[in-house]
Amino acid sequence: MPADANPSGDIFGGWIMSQMDLAGAIHASYTVKGRLVTVAVNGIHFHLPVLIGDQVSCYCETRKVGTTSISVHIETWVRRRHQQRENLKVTEACYTYVSIDDDRKPVPLERLG
Repeated sequence: MPADANPSGDIFGGWIMSQMDLAGAIHASYTVKGRLVTVAVNGIHFHLPVLIGDQVSCYCETRKVGTTSISVHIETWVRRRHQQRENLKVTEACYTYVSIDDDRKPVPLERLG
């Protein structure tokens, strides 16, 4: 939306990062039973700008599951408005989430299965 863009019509990187964080947290929640928090974003690369009107999709893959943490690689792709046949990778990063208790202390992951 225009409110999420700079005067040139490019979407703010922080908005993209927040969408990636939401997608990664949802993905991580399938492994983690309970509350989790974002503790790191590593290797973020903004390959191309996201434009007003782009359809944005985030794709997640678990890279590592530790004792209390899970690392998720997230790629953000777009379809440009009026160019529905081409998908472009615009951003990627690795987000790390930690499982926490009610006192916000790390706790061992409870794996599904």
